[in-house]
Amino acid sequence: MSGDAALERLKREGRIVVVGASLAGLRAAETMRDRGFTGSLTMIGDEPYEPYDRPPLSKQVLLGRATADRTALPRRRDIDARWRLGVPAAGLDMKARRVRLADGDEVEYDRLLIATGVRARPWPHEDQAALGGVFVLRTRDDAVGLERALAARPDRVLVIGAGFTGSEIASACRERDLAVTVAERGAAPLVGALGGVIGEVAAELHREHGVDLRTGVMVTGLEGDSSGRVRAAHLSDGSTVEAQVVIVSLGAMRNTEWLADSGLGAGPRGIACDAGCRAFDIRGIVTDDIYVAGDVARSPHALFGYQFLSLEHWGNAVAQAETAAHNMLSESADRRPHLWVPAFWSSQFGINVKSVGVPSMGTEIVITQGSRDERRFTGVYGYQGRVIGAVTFDNCRWLEFYQRQIEETAPFPPEFPTMDRRPEGHKTLPADFPDPSVPTHGPTITLSGYSPADRRITFTPARH
Repeated sequence: MSGDAALERLKREGRIVVVGASLAGLRAAETMRDRGFTGSLTMIGDEPYEPYDRPPLSKQVLLGRATADRTALPRRRDIDARWRLGVPAAGLDMKARRVRLADGDEVEYDRLLIATGVRARPWPHEDQAALGGVFVLRTRDDAVGLERALAARPDRVLVIGAGFTGSEIASACRERDLAVTVAERGAAPLVGALGGVIGEVAAELHREHGVDLRTGVMVTGLEGDSSGRVRAAHLSDGSTVEAQVVIVSLGAMRNTEWLADSGLGAGPRGIACDAGCRAFDIRGIVTDDIYVAGDVARSPHALFGYQFLSLEHWGNAVAQAETAAHNMLSESADRRPHLWVPAFWSSQFGINVKSVGVPSMGTEIVITQGSRDERRFTGVYGYQGRVIGAVTFDNCRWLEFYQRQIEETAPFPPEFPTMDRRPEGHKTLPADFPDPSVPTHGPTITLSGYSPADRRITFTPARH
């Protein structure tokens, strides 16, 4: 059968399976239907809910302004899918083209899209994590339980980790007029994602809004009372924080364990794929029938030295899903690369924080517009003499300009005069990111090197 005929048959009567029934999975499925796919479509998800939006969980839901069951993602169109919800994928047989489910069932595919995303990193001590009042925040159910606990007005809330999610939770607690302590092992909030210069501003925001911010410390243990509820946390500096609610916000773990021994290039850093979203196998060979999209994907980006990027960004999940769906139903000559410039936003303590590019690659930063003292500014990151990223605090009108600078590999420091009346003198400062070998909470972009696989294979020279 010719390539054109095989592709038309796939579109007409093929079997496509999407593992991951969240944002990326839904948008990919809609794109496939838009592109004329009329075959069978199966959506597999480990949660019992149809796709919903996660950003509101740490914002409107925690503030009691919306309920978790009202966060369903809007549908662009009917996707006419078979939904397998509440049953996670448990294995993959690449040779037989089958996905094995946790209930023992198997689903066959002609094309497979993996969009399993990430989950919240749990507290490492299982007995302490099981205490009443200890939460993570990733799912609808997490948000329901945590909002109920906050509505009960505990005397104090402890947030472990001051990345974006931890900072948003702390902000919600203060908006609800709850006493909150934040413990962060780094030197400042957001330091892993935006560096120390911006971290200082974030720390001031926390403290100005009444947060008891403890930096440079780790929580060494959680203590429960006789009823099995958390009552206190012990810190590495010898202090103790009494708290009735503890939120563990230590970043995310990529959902790849179900692919162990599958032969795919999957591991803790995600699933490696090419710029067209085709997954690599463990030998570094690209597959033609397995694609990856969203938070679980690792893909090379030409703008950032062809390093593999893992992005925990809403916009990236949508754009990558649409690219993957397009390529799954295209001949090789018609496939397109996923080259979305990373963009991220957060709302905390009344400030909108937005970024583009990869700030964490930056070695230098310059404040080009506004003033850090006034909490309204633009910071531009440089790497090896070029603009690599930008961040704004309540000043997002500049982001589109700096995105173009990143795309054009413009020189750093920027070679244009600012129009702002009170710049900080265009003084270039060290970006002050922590040592990458030391874990920090909350980076949303992970540079994960060049290798397509996380596990090693044994190399045996051919003998002639």
